[in-house]
Formats: sequence, structure tokens, C-alpha cells
Amino acid sequence: MAAEFEALEGKARPQWFACSDPVGQPLGSGGGTVNLLVEAWKASAPKENFSSWLRQSRKLILHAGGQSRRLPAYAATGKLLMPLPVLRWGRGQRLDQSLLDVQVPDYERVLAHGGPSTAALVTSGDVLLRFARELPPFPEVDVLGLGMWLAPEMAENFGVYFLPRNASSELAFFLQKPPAAKIRELAEDFVCLVDTGMWLLSERAVRVLMQRCGWDPETEKFKGGAIAPYELYAQFGLALGKTPSANDPAIAKLTCAVTPLPEAHFHHFGTSQQMIESVAALQNLDVDGSNSGLIGAREHPDQVTQNARFEVSLRRQGNRTLWVENSVVPAGWELGSEHVLTGVPPNDWNLKIESGVCLDFAPIAREDVCIRPYGFRDRFSGKLGEQGTMWLGQPAAHWFKARGLDFKAHGFDPDTDIQCAALFPVLPMSKLTPEFVAWLISPKPTSQPKFATLWSELPRLSARQMGEQINLARLFEQRTRLRQACVAPMMKNFRSSVFFRLDLESTARAFARTSEPLPELHFEPRDEPMQSVHDQMFRSAVARHRGQADWNQFEARAFARLRELIAGEAQLSPAAPQCRVLEDQIIWVRSPVRFDLAGGWTDTPPYCIEHGGKVLNLAVDLNGQPPIQVFAKLCERPELVVRSIDLGVEERIRTYAELDMYAVPGNPFSLAKAAFGLAGFLPRFYAGKAFASLERQLENFGGGIELSLLSAVPKGSGLGTSSILSATVLAALGELCGLSWDRNVLFSRTLALEQMLTTGGGWQDQAGAIFRGIKMIETSPGLTQKPTLRWLPEHLFGHDFANRSILLYYTGLTRLAKNILAEIVRGIFLNSPTHLSIIADIAANADIAAGAIQKCDYDLLLGAIRQSWLLNQQLDAGTNPPAVQKILSAVSDYLGAAKLLGAGGGGYLLMFAKDETAVARIRHTLTTQPPNPRARFVDFGLSEAGLQLTRS
Repeated sequence: MAAEFEALEGKARPQWFACSDPVGQPLGSGGGTVNLLVEAWKASAPKENFSSWLRQSRKLILHAGGQSRRLPAYAATGKLLMPLPVLRWGRGQRLDQSLLDVQVPDYERVLAHGGPSTAALVTSGDVLLRFARELPPFPEVDVLGLGMWLAPEMAENFGVYFLPRNASSELAFFLQKPPAAKIRELAEDFVCLVDTGMWLLSERAVRVLMQRCGWDPETEKFKGGAIAPYELYAQFGLALGKTPSANDPAIAKLTCAVTPLPEAHFHHFGTSQQMIESVAALQNLDVDGSNSGLIGAREHPDQVTQNARFEVSLRRQGNRTLWVENSVVPAGWELGSEHVLTGVPPNDWNLKIESGVCLDFAPIAREDVCIRPYGFRDRFSGKLGEQGTMWLGQPAAHWFKARGLDFKAHGFDPDTDIQCAALFPVLPMSKLTPEFVAWLISPKPTSQPKFATLWSELPRLSARQMGEQINLARLFEQRTRLRQACVAPMMKNFRSSVFFRLDLESTARAFARTSEPLPELHFEPRDEPMQSVHDQMFRSAVARHRGQADWNQFEARAFARLRELIAGEAQLSPAAPQCRVLEDQIIWVRSPVRFDLAGGWTDTPPYCIEHGGKVLNLAVDLNGQPPIQVFAKLCERPELVVRSIDLGVEERIRTYAELDMYAVPGNPFSLAKAAFGLAGFLPRFYAGKAFASLERQLENFGGGIELSLLSAVPKGSGLGTSSILSATVLAALGELCGLSWDRNVLFSRTLALEQMLTTGGGWQDQAGAIFRGIKMIETSPGLTQKPTLRWLPEHLFGHDFANRSILLYYTGLTRLAKNILAEIVRGIFLNSPTHLSIIADIAANADIAAGAIQKCDYDLLLGAIRQSWLLNQQLDAGTNPPAVQKILSAVSDYLGAAKLLGAGGGGYLLMFAKDETAVARIRHTLTTQPPNPRARFVDFGLSEAGLQLTRS
């Protein structure tokens, strides 16, 4: 598998590299780690010295497992690459995912979170760890172990860290698989944490590990030409700590610590039983469907079928603990409990399998297959002739005796390790019969001399040899074929399947390779509304991958359907405008702008609809004034008049048709027209009998309406001015027309208005402005987004910091967010795991930033701002174009953190100086050497009022 990893898994060098221990030379976990590093270095950068290569990037080292004696089904590929079913509560998972695919994102988060000296993360591949998205601070040490709390009876199966009770992170010593009684005894004086298998290593620690395996850093070769076997946990680990249990002076000099992972849960995949139990436990994290949204969700049984054509009717109690993968199991099979069935080729057999029997079919060469029957709890350990060495759930010798076969006559040495015994017959597919399979697996077979002779004459392989001779390409081809056949049925069964929660881009790419037509779906009112949106985007992706010209039509329908759903919420609460001002009165509404510190993009549909949103932002006045202002009053003629003070243009609207043209690109009054519509001046938003014309409605209203708009902020500023102006216009119309719209209504109506304009966008802009000060704004999943606000202390943005330590700089560069938005929203529609993971990190970072402000911790806030800027760039590379980076580079020595406000690419830059001396240097540098004639510093101050409304 190591040799074919790149081709079969599609994980290319130099980002990925796989190797295994030399045949017949097991190196142990430490030696295997060193071997992998050296082979990866030779393959990717042979002209560089090893140390330089190691420093180029942090290395993630995953152990795929050894011979996998207790989990034979995936011995050939390694436990790390076992197919893992899509978890019903997850989103963005792939039908072809492996345990590795599910592990890596969390491991990458841990590796990135390591301190500056971190060189590598070593971890075990046969576990799946779940832990909180927000990681605690990691101490800067040579070896950092990540631990978790576990009862002694469970902990005795793993490594255990022992920490002095008076030094919470300092490691006293490490023990590998200590008995539970020993753990309880030591717990009186030590904090005991189970080793999760994740070790962060510095370059210094890597160097010591390599030297223990015979590496000479001067010659960059191994002494004697070969790697010395070495155990990472059972040798290196025992020598760590203040009072290590094994003596090694070089290791003792390494600094080490242990940090518990928050909310950590451990799922083990070391045995057949653990594999099924772990998947069932993961599926049952969402028993009632509250997270998955599946209709009628209930406890998931411990029955796992994937990449399979499975036609047997299962009983919940009669067929417990079942795993079927990459197999064809027709209705003629009779199953019991505790089965692992893998690689079963297409067949139409009638076959009875007793409980506890497992079957693995491994393709060999071009047309042969090796049949491996085994028992559910077989350990494939021990001498073949010993009573305690089990095969098919009974002493191995019983299998021979029951079939009239003699050990010695067939060349078997009773002292042979069962893993090395050639037990498993290889035969052409054409000679494979259910009768022979039944003879192989039956606990009490009838006398069948022809099958005994056949088994004797056939070539046979041992479990070890199977991993060396298996035709992996054939194995993967069958799995792919069976998996692709599952897509259309899953799509048809979307109400009960996880189809619309899959990584739809990956699914579409795979489906597009087939010639199968997409099934037509019929959605009902009871269906989850967003499913119809995902459906259109999936069809678009399939058409795009098939090179069809009309792919963008499906995508346009997806965006249109989203707009329809959000705007439809407004139509459910139509307005009945009635004049509520005197003829000479003016409604005057002023709004601040918003600074987004963290959480931006979580507020954007469809993400917030499916996951909820979480944003930390500020309401801010510029140069002492709220920069967004709207004036509204009556006029005599029955028409709607809209003027832009800053643009110097005006438009008069006299018909519904003219008003309904709000979605026309480039119209300076689109948002005002849409706002009039939402206020009830379009029939579909009016609560009552429709008027014959807009003129008649305005006559009934008591006259026309004049709106004057002022946005004292450059276009493309990144301060959310479009949405804020929309909210301000809606507030003015709501007051003038007696609609009694409070701030929460303005919040949701503005979201609908942005969708009507086809500009999309989220809710954080209007929320940031209409609600005062610094606040964390959160919403729950659902079409109706209702904000929950938590206000935070204003100290870090008060007079001591604003315009002193924190500066606002207009870059003179503009960039519209619509194109950025469309690309990112496409990724969210398709459940792109990359997009969803980054936005989840953005949400977690909002909590960190809010905590910093709550504690008035300026340094912690700077770290959160840096992370915001980094995450925004990960989501969209255009966030930080060269022209912006040039500005940042000019003052980088004086900055503690900085980020562009809004979607990035231009607009306003928020800069956090290291100190007041740095502020003076930043101002001097950018004032004397501005990047363009428009660039300038702008004073800002927190808005203590948010949106303000007065009458003359």
C-alpha cells in the first residue's frame, strides 16, 4: 500500500508521502517515524540537507498500523485507510472518506497551534479523537504530550502521563499500559492523563529520536547503513519527565509538558469489535436528528454497510454488530451477528454464515481471489498448534481436525506463528463456489473430501503474505464501482439519507464520471427548505464536471431559490403603510458603520441558516459623526422621490413597474426601491387588497414620499455601508409609515432586502450598526435569523486606545464583495469541507476575541485579530492583494496586528500598534509616503447609540 498510496489515494508528493518498514525488518514506532522522515526527505528534497528540509514546514506523521492482527479486514491497506461511513450529523464528508480523511483536519489544527519551535506531530492512526475546536495555549517545550481524562480501567490499555499535583503541566514520568491498580495507587500523588497518541516534537526532539535510531547528523546517514529498531512510546516516552522510569541522559535534557485536550473523546479502531462500536457511537452522537435534520432519526444500530450492494433484510437484534464494506451480499445470504464482510465479489449465492464468522476476499493478480475466513474475536497471535491460538473462534487445530486435514502432512509446523501460516486459499474467480466457502467457514462441516483436496492443492497465503500480494487496484476498483452505484439511490432517498449533507462537489465529480442520469426529485412543503437549494447546486456541479454548457443555469436557480426563501419570510409578514408624519415633518435617521473584529462569514446565508452565526463587531462613528444618514418626508405629488446627496443624483418613481426594477445592476437607488417594496409599496409585500397602481396607493396614503440618502464613506470601504444604508432607509420608512419596526425587525428585513438585490450578504453589517457599542451577536440555525446580543466592556476601544493604539486607515483601494461572496457561497452550498472548516474556525476565533475584550487583555485580542486576518485569507486568497500587503509591509515592524475590514481586498485597514511610539512611526510612514492620493487616516469612536431616529 505504501508504494501505491499516491496513485490510489490521490494524495500526491511532496505534500504527502508514505512508506513502510523494510520487509522482514520491523523498526518499531520510533524507528518507523525516523524511516518515514528520511525517506520523505530523500524523495522530495535530496539536494538539501535534512535539517533544512525539516525546517521548511511542520511535518504530520501518522502511523497507519502494523500487521493489524486484530483487525484483518484492513491489514493490507493499514487501519488508517479503512473506509469510514459518512456520519449522519456531519456536513461536508465524502462517500469515499477514510479514517485518515476524518482525522487529518483536527491533527492539522493541533500542529498549527504548536509553538514556534514545533517541527512535527506524531500520532497514532487507529484512533479518532474528538475535542473542542478552541485549543488551550500550548507550552513551548521540546516534547508536548496531549492527554485526556479516562478511567483507570480504560487507561490501562494506553500510555499514561503522571503529573505532579502542584505543577499542572509538568511531566513527572510516563508509563506504557500500566495496570489499573497501579494508576489508582499513583493517582494519590499525581494527576493521571491518558496519552492520546499525539506528540508535538521540536527539531531538537526529532534530532534526539533520530540519533537513538543510529542517525549521524554529520554524514546524514545511519551508522552501519541501517536504522536501529526503536520504540517511541515504550522507550523514548519512558525516558521523559523530571523523574523518568527509564534512564537516557539525552532524552532527559529535553523539556517536556502535558496539556489536556478540552472535551476530548476517544474512539478506537484497533479491533473488529472496536471498529463497529466506534462507528455506532459516532453515529449516535445525534440520536434525535437535532443536528442532522434527518426525518425520523433514532438510535443508529451497530450495523454498518458502505460501498456495498446489500440485499439482506436485517433484524435489529438478530443481526447485531455487523460490518459490510466493498461487498455484494445478495438476498440469498443468511446472516447472524458479529460479522465483518469485506471484498465479497459479485455473486448470486445462497450462503449461511454463523454468528462470529467473518469473511475477507482479497483480489490476487489479475483474476484470482484469496479467501480469508476468521473469527470476530480472533487475534491472529500465537503458535498454530497451541490450544489458545484461535482461528474462526476455536483453537486453530480444531479447524484441521474437523476437515480431516493433518498439520504436518500439509507442511505446517505447530510452532509457526499463525500470522505466518499459509491458511488462506487462492483460486480463480471462475472456481469460487458458495459450497467451498461454506466448507471453509462451517464450525461443523460435513465430510467433503473434494473440498479438502481442493484446499490442499490450491496455492495458499498467510495473513502476512496477503498484504504483500494483494492487487490493490482491483480492490479499489470494486469499491469505487459499488460506491458510485449508491449515489443515485441515496439522492432519491434524500429525506432519510445524508445525501444533501455530503461534500457535494466531491460527490458530483465522482458521479459525473458515470453515464447515469440524475434522478428528478420532487420537494414537498414538509421538506427542509435548503435541500432544494443544495439540489440545484449539485446538479450544477455535475453538469460542470461533465462539460455541459448549461451548468450555470442550475447555479443561478440555487441562488434564486435562496433569495426566494429569505425574501419569502418578509412576504409572510406584509406591511400596511399609513402616513404617520405631519406634512412639514422630517424623519432623520443616522447610523454608525461597523468594524468586524472576528466571526465575519458565519453570518452569511446559507451558512448561518444551517449552522447559526457568531460575530464580534463594533458600532463606530467616523470623525465624530454617524456617517450614514437618511432624511424622509412627504411630498405633494403621488410619487416616490429618491435623492443621493453624496452622488448628486435623483430618481422619481411613479409606477409599480418602475419600483419593481430594484434588481437592475448599476442602479444607484436599487436598495431604496427594494426598501419601498418591503415597506408595502409593492403589492406582494402589502397587507391588504392591492391597489390598481402605485399612484392610487400613494393618493390613499396621503401623498408621495421623498428620501434623501447620505453615505459619507467611500464605496467599497469594507465598513458594511450598503447593508447599513438599507437598514437606515427601512428605519426611516418604518417610522414615516407607522410600521412599528424595532431593531430586530430591521435586522431581518435588511437581510431579506440584500437577497432581493441579488448582492447576497449576511446580517452582521446591519447588526453592527443598529445595535450600539461592542457586542457578540449570535443566531441559531433556521431561515428566520434572530439575533442574540451580548455586550462587552468598551475599555480596549475607548479613549485610551482609539486613535492612539488602534488606528483606522483608508487604503484608497476598493473592491466589491459580491464576486468574493458568490464564490464562497458556492462552496457553502456544496458543503465544501475546506470552506466549512475555515468558517467553523472563524466562529471559534470570535469566542476567543470576545474573551479577550471581556478580560481587557490587549495582547490576547491582538492574537485573535491576527487569526481573523489569517483565516480570512485562507477563505479567499484575494483578501490581501499585493497593494494591501505593500502597505502592511511598510509598517510591519510597528504592528501587533492588523486586518482589512469587511471582505478584504481594499477599503479600510484597522491597525493595532505595538505601543504609542509605534503609533507615531506608523502615522509618519504612511502620511509621508502614502500608497496613493486617496489614502488617509480617519478618526473613529465607539457609537454609544447605534441607529438614531428623530423627527423635526
